[in-house]
Amino acid sequence: MSAFPVVLSAPSGVGKTTIARELMARRGDVGYSVSCTTRQPRANEVTDVDYHFLSDEEFVAREGRGEFAESALVHGKRYGTLRSEVQRVLDAGRHVLMDIDVQGARQFIASFPASVLVFVLPPSLDDLVERLRSRNTETDAQLAERLRNSHAELQDVHRYHYIVVNDELGVAVDRVSAIIDAESSKRDRVYALDTQVSQLVQRLEEQIKRYKSPHATS
Repeated sequence: MSAFPVVLSAPSGVGKTTIARELMARRGDVGYSVSCTTRQPRANEVTDVDYHFLSDEEFVAREGRGEFAESALVHGKRYGTLRSEVQRVLDAGRHVLMDIDVQGARQFIASFPASVLVFVLPPSLDDLVERLRSRNTETDAQLAERLRNSHAELQDVHRYHYIVVNDELGVAVDRVSAIIDAESSKRDRVYALDTQVSQLVQRLEEQIKRYKSPHATS
C-alpha cells in the first residue's frame, strides 16, 4: 500500500482540525504535516506542534525559495505547507493528514496529485455561526469576514473527492477514517500489485496441474 496525503478543508469553525486530531489519535498509519502561519498562537496552541509560527518576513523568504507545497493569504495572515514536512511523513510510510483551506488545496494537489480531498460541511448555517461565536476570538467585523470567506470556499466543493458533514464529531471521524481505508485499497495504490497477482497466478497454475486428473486429455 502506498501512502498518500489526505487533505481536509472546511469553512472556519466547522471542526476539521478537531477531526484531524481524532484521526491521529486513532490511527497509527497517519501522520500530521505541521503547517506554517504568520498569525499569533492561540492560548491552547503549541509552537511546532499545532503550527510553525513564522514572522511575515521569514514566511515570504521561504515562499520565494519554493519551500511550500501550498501557501495562501487567509483572513489577512499567511498559511503554508512545507514540501519537506509532507515528504517526511510519506517517507515514513504514513498517510499525510492536513487541514488546509480551498486555496491551498488547489495548489497542493498540483504538487501531490495522489492526494485525497475531503470537504467538511457544517450541519447548518446556524450551527456554523454559533461555533464561530462560541470561540470568542473574533470581533463582529472579523466574524463577518470569516462568513464571507466561508461563502467563497463553498463554491469549491465540486473540486473535492468526498464530502463529510460534521453533525456529530465521532461519526464524522468514522467517515473520514473509512475514506482512508477505501482509498488504501484502490488498485493503483496497492504496492507492486502486478507482481503480487502474477505470483498468485503462477502458484494457482501449479496447483491446477497438481490436481488435474491423469485421465484428462490435453
